[in-house]
Amino acid sequence: MLVLLAGIFVVHIATVIMLFVCTIANVWVVSNAGNASVGLWNNCTNTLCNETLSYANQDALKTVQAFMILSIIFSAISLLVFVFQLFTMEKGNRFFLSGATMLVCWLCVLVGVSIYTNRYANGFGTNYGSEYHHGYSYILAWICFCFSFIIGVLYLVLRKK
Repeated sequence: MLVLLAGIFVVHIATVIMLFVCTIANVWVVSNAGNASVGLWNNCTNTLCNETLSYANQDALKTVQAFMILSIIFSAISLLVFVFQLFTMEKGNRFFLSGATMLVCWLCVLVGVSIYTNRYANGFGTNYGSEYHHGYSYILAWICFCFSFIIGVLYLVLRKK
């Protein structure tokens, strides 16, 4: 049981780190030429990331930014609650609060990445045409979606022994 809890803890820490990386890095859509990328915050060209996005004032992008930040916050809170519950909870109880908080994180990732997929993942607002592919930040966001769901469900199922 201790090994399982340690494994979940490590995956949870990895998920928090990946959420930070995918939210901060500006590599959600990349040109096939490899010299330009677009993220949630900036448009990067030739390693310079000081260009503002052409669609920076759209509500959909601000919603994606907000939900990705909320997912980081809920994931970190869930991790802290898990550590707190690990040392204060009575034996035999389940990690309901940690699981519920992690599932809220999962919903935030789902909403944020789904809106981005619907509105911007097709190269919208770039001059790449059809010469683009998804960057590692976009892929990491979907991986975090899967991990946060698995961790949330495992927290709800597990009992402290």
